[in-house]
Amino acid sequence: MADKADLPTRSNTTATNTTIATNATSDDEAVPEGDPSTTTGLLMERLQAWKHMCGYLEGYVTAVSKDEKTKAKEQERILKSVSHPLKEGHHFDQALGGVAGLFENIRSNTQGIANLHTETSKSLAGTVLPQLERLHKEIKAKTKELSSGALKGAKLIDKARNESQKHIESLGQRTGQFDSTGGKVDAAHDPYILQRGIHHRLNKQIIEENNHRNDILKVQADFSSFEAHVLQIVQAALSSFNQFMGAQADRHKAIYGDITATAQNIPLDFEWNGFVHRNDSVLINPSSPPRSMANVSFPNRGHRATKPLIEGSLERKSRAMGALKGFSSGYYAVTASGYLHEFKDDDDYRKDPTPEHSLYLPDCVVGAVDGTKFQIKGKSVAGGLGSKMGMSMTSDYQFKAHTPGDAEKWREVIASQASKATESTPVSPVESRNVSGNQEVMSPTAVGPGEQEEGVVGVGRSGTTKSAASGAGGAGQSGIVGGGQGSHFQTKPVENELEGRKYVQE
Repeated sequence: MADKADLPTRSNTTATNTTIATNATSDDEAVPEGDPSTTTGLLMERLQAWKHMCGYLEGYVTAVSKDEKTKAKEQERILKSVSHPLKEGHHFDQALGGVAGLFENIRSNTQGIANLHTETSKSLAGTVLPQLERLHKEIKAKTKELSSGALKGAKLIDKARNESQKHIESLGQRTGQFDSTGGKVDAAHDPYILQRGIHHRLNKQIIEENNHRNDILKVQADFSSFEAHVLQIVQAALSSFNQFMGAQADRHKAIYGDITATAQNIPLDFEWNGFVHRNDSVLINPSSPPRSMANVSFPNRGHRATKPLIEGSLERKSRAMGALKGFSSGYYAVTASGYLHEFKDDDDYRKDPTPEHSLYLPDCVVGAVDGTKFQIKGKSVAGGLGSKMGMSMTSDYQFKAHTPGDAEKWREVIASQASKATESTPVSPVESRNVSGNQEVMSPTAVGPGEQEEGVVGVGRSGTTKSAASGAGGAGQSGIVGGGQGSHFQTKPVENELEGRKYVQE
């Protein structure tokens, strides 16, 4: 009993669900069942968990650092979109405070954002990531320490337990031999000696187990403080990470705010005022008066050929079916080219002034003035329907001025342009044919001014147009003066073709 009291006793390990259930038997057994490295293996597995956690953080920070580097390159590409000068940039004021200054601000701030991403990438890789890498190395060192220390003690325990188990089995064999042979055993295998040997080896085994236990307790105690150290490093690393990323976010906000403020500070009329100032010689001055026809000049304006000899309003009696309307007012002008043009009015701007009638006065006969009235016999050369179809014929045109004095003025100017003029009213010849056999008789008859509408011409057998005179004695008897070229009033009959005709004089 005294020997048993001197033997070392096995102490309980830290209470767990497993040890609480097995302490009642395992502590009493000489060689306990189970792997003495189970606790060490569990702790090593925990260290592996921390190491992997640290590796995940390293991967995260590395990925963010690479992303920041990529964003810097993206900002460089963004900068290229505004790197070229503005198209038609001369339309913008190049001074600060305008659109051109805004784009300079955008370029500089975009470059600043790119530099900011580059700095953040370097800060993460140079400050945050090394903290996690050092922690990773510490965890690996702790794992190595546990593996080289605690696992070595576990191996010594296994060896001691094997020795004890071997002698315990040898004692069992010899005690069985002792019972079967009636106490005959050799001295080397005396159960007494074997038992003492077992006490020696069990003592050594228990010492190794207690040493291993103390080592494990020390490791377990260190684990609490080591994990606290791990968390402190992680917190410090993430605090640095937040500092860099938060500072970058604040600078991002400030940069974009600066761009916005630059745009908002541009006065609304800044660009327009500058544009007007730069192009005042091209733009229209709002204070300058609008253009007026009175100030317009062009080549040959006022040429003597463009100045009328006389112009103003006259009244003309309508012809043919319009004779019932009487006189209608119009605007007339006698030009230096010898034309009497009729217009509806004197407005050159409302529509293109196209003459209603145009009489070429050198081909016309001008009659005498009768109060406010006078007549012109001629053919209109204006581009009307009859002129286009070649049906324009010589007609009598009766005019009425406002006063007899105006009539005299008009008649004087018109007569100066006409090839012939008379002091009496011109009359139209009317052919009177008396057909008897192969002879034709033409009798011109004087018709009053109110009844003159169209000149009457005779047609010979050959189909040639002919005009009748007012007698063999000439025009003096009838008071008619022959016109210019193309006139239907002749001073004598046409020879040869009218030999068979008899002229009758009133």
